[in-house]
Amino acid sequence: MSAPELIRIVSRDSPMALAQVERVRAELAALRPGIRTEVVPVKTTGDRWMGDLAQVEGKGAFTKEVDAALLAREADLAVHCVKDVPADRPLPAGTTFAAFLKRDDIRDALVHPAGLTLDRLPDGTRIGTSSVRRAAQLAASHPHLECVPMRGNVNRRLEKLAAGEADALLLAFSGLVRIGRTDVVSEVLSTETMCPPIGAGVLALQCREGDDSVIDAVSGLGDPGTHRETTAERMFLHVLQGHCNSPVAGYARARRNGDLSLRACVFTPDGKTVLNAHEWAGRLSPGDLGASVALALLRQGARELIDGIAH
Repeated sequence: MSAPELIRIVSRDSPMALAQVERVRAELAALRPGIRTEVVPVKTTGDRWMGDLAQVEGKGAFTKEVDAALLAREADLAVHCVKDVPADRPLPAGTTFAAFLKRDDIRDALVHPAGLTLDRLPDGTRIGTSSVRRAAQLAASHPHLECVPMRGNVNRRLEKLAAGEADALLLAFSGLVRIGRTDVVSEVLSTETMCPPIGAGVLALQCREGDDSVIDAVSGLGDPGTHRETTAERMFLHVLQGHCNSPVAGYARARRNGDLSLRACVFTPDGKTVLNAHEWAGRLSPGDLGASVALALLRQGARELIDGIAH
């Protein structure tokens, strides 16, 4: 099969998303130096809308326009953050994941202008975040802090922090690494302190089904361990059927010896109820591990908890 001469890569047009595309372009250039790439940036509903994401299709708001460009053959390859790709429903018909790149850091970072760590923040400190996952965990562990809604790309949020719209921010550490802004980090939080979102730190490459030359060209960028982790996490979310207002968190770990584990949590928005499950795959496939952990949480009452949250 002959490799394509040119691969057009579609992505959100935010600085973060474009930095992610540059990583893909660099890795592809090293793997397949004969292939040229060009970027097709699109603005998504999620990037335009600064209100509650539940009002604009939830997480699909960050992927719909990217998927449309791929299906309309305006591009050949889409780059997504896995955490933004809905897992409670299948990928758009006619598309498939060709690869999951080696996972970045999955932890959250605290940004505080005076460099304070989370445990040293005084009562009433306003934390800028629109993540229900972060807000629920902070309500459980640091109820004396206040979460204030804040959306926008990372640079915009840093501007809002500087303007006094919040006293501190919680952001994905890997995102700050990607745009070269680790200088603002006060503390990188452990996954025990702040459990990450499903799919954290993973970039997915999505192609049209049947576009074998492109799939073959980019599949070598995939990381086997990340593939197993992501498969388990997305099956977990699929079986759980969480919506975009569900405070759900979790991550899988593929060890070098092949062992795979998945830890996951479901919270009430006020942090007063926390459901936990943690299992090892053993002989289970990654997908079966994800389903097993979801069922463990459903047995604890996760369905009633999720359905009781407006969305």
